[in-house]
Amino acid sequence: MPMNEQGRAIVMIIAIVRIPLEGPKRDTDLVARQSVEATKIFHDVKGLRRKYFLNSDAGGGGIYEFDTRADAEAWFNEGWPDWMEGRFGVRPTLEIYDNPVVLDNEQDEVRVNGDRIEPPWIDAG
Repeated sequence: MPMNEQGRAIVMIIAIVRIPLEGPKRDTDLVARQSVEATKIFHDVKGLRRKYFLNSDAGGGGIYEFDTRADAEAWFNEGWPDWMEGRFGVRPTLEIYDNPVVLDNEQDEVRVNGDRIEPPWIDAG
């Protein structure tokens, strides 16, 4: 994980892609098969920690978790919108966010800039 000057983890980056599609919500099993096949594309993307494949009445999309903004910007480069339009027939929207705080209920932890902190719901006294 990249570190800042103080030796602390750099803030993670979250990118949200929306692909507006006409018609009814796509079949869940079909989307799952297509998404599993698409993992071949994303498996070796530099700095990509996780990608969530999305399906809704409004279309599809993804949530991407990157190590750094530079990694996200390298993936979502100048040619990316055209590539996506070629795949889906519509231009996607993209939003990129800093993600300084993560609540992980499965691990029962909170992380700030990658560092685990004492969760505020734990009684310190």
